[in-house]
Amino acid sequence: MPPDPEIRRILEQRIDVEKQSLGIVVGIIDTNGRRIVPYGRFGANDARKVDGDTIFEIGSITKVFTALALADMVDKGEVSLDDPVAKYLPTNVTVPERDGKTITLRELAVHMSGLPRLPDNLAPKDQDDPYADYTIEQLYSFLSGYKLPRDIGSEFEYSNLGFGLLGHALAARTGTDYEGLIAHRITKPLGMDSTGITLSPALEARFTPGHDQSLQNVPAWQLPTLGGAGALRSSTNDMLTFLEAAMGKRETRLQAAFALSETTRRDLGGSGAPQMGLGWMITKVGDDEMVWHNGGTGGYRSFMGFLVKAKVGVVALSNTSTEIGVDDIGRHLLDPTAKLAEAPKVRVAVTVDPALYDRYVGRYQLAPNFTLTIRRAGDRLMVQATGQPEIEVFPESEREFFYKVVDAQISFEIGDVGKAKRLTLHQNGADMPAERIE
Repeated sequence: MPPDPEIRRILEQRIDVEKQSLGIVVGIIDTNGRRIVPYGRFGANDARKVDGDTIFEIGSITKVFTALALADMVDKGEVSLDDPVAKYLPTNVTVPERDGKTITLRELAVHMSGLPRLPDNLAPKDQDDPYADYTIEQLYSFLSGYKLPRDIGSEFEYSNLGFGLLGHALAARTGTDYEGLIAHRITKPLGMDSTGITLSPALEARFTPGHDQSLQNVPAWQLPTLGGAGALRSSTNDMLTFLEAAMGKRETRLQAAFALSETTRRDLGGSGAPQMGLGWMITKVGDDEMVWHNGGTGGYRSFMGFLVKAKVGVVALSNTSTEIGVDDIGRHLLDPTAKLAEAPKVRVAVTVDPALYDRYVGRYQLAPNFTLTIRRAGDRLMVQATGQPEIEVFPESEREFFYKVVDAQISFEIGDVGKAKRLTLHQNGADMPAERIE
């Protein structure tokens, strides 16, 4: 592992030069034990320094905790991986089936249930807190009306919905809520006193605000129904404790559960392709394996991973949700051949007449089952992709707009009647045209 000054230089570049975060904390586990390398502060107008005890939202790393709770319950004989999830839901809820097969806990934990990334009845009142008002009743309604597009277990599709459902079902099985499930099964046994969902006043004082790509404060996320997908908050010190247990460097009563979650795998492709454990992503690195997960919410980015043979691990937490994030830092520290990402172009919104947005309003088809719906909301232009929440885009010119939550842009082409006839989505180096269909 690189020495602290080298890691600090990476963080200085990311924060001071690239302006891709306000505060990042990196935690390292290697042959010398564990260490913390922090850099930055709580906010542009908050000079408090981030450190190993600063609390961040960890986003989808929560899924590893959800899957570990499942593995622990399997180890104790409380559930089976092949139990239908319907077994732990009210009898009036219809879980979608296909060809006589039903969705099991196993398929939820490896993203092969056939459920989409998000439910199509997720319609947040507040785009900055998109899961806050999604209810149990809405979840049950979606499940009861959804038709699976393919055979269960046949294909990987990353699903926040699936993991939210898994966390809900496990909590129901134990007669508690999701936060209580994780506290009882994981954080209390491991002594992770700075990890949870509801923060005490003392923990709240250590909770750094989150920021968007423009380095502006954004509200913390609430996930009352789909908490198993991304609701947890934690510190780097606590996450290193979790990682030590996952790596077998710390004896705990969860050893069997960790082993089950890391060894129960599904292939995501041919030879050498990534695999999916219970909650964990698993990638080949030379003759070693990287076991990892990342996370992102409206104001935070996170990474956690370790090398199985080398017995080294990394945690990286950022209080800013930029496209570049901290994934590349975590991977680079574990695998020096993995290059650090280049910062995306800094984009600045310009002032245009909102009346121009009316010519863009409509639906545009990117693929047979994937559309972008453009809507004007007063002086804002909103975009909603199929199965995803609605997101605001910002003008760079009268016809060019950019997202702040991801490194993506949209440009419009105006037709003869004065309305857009097509748009082009620019993302990940690709230009994807979409014709207006209504």
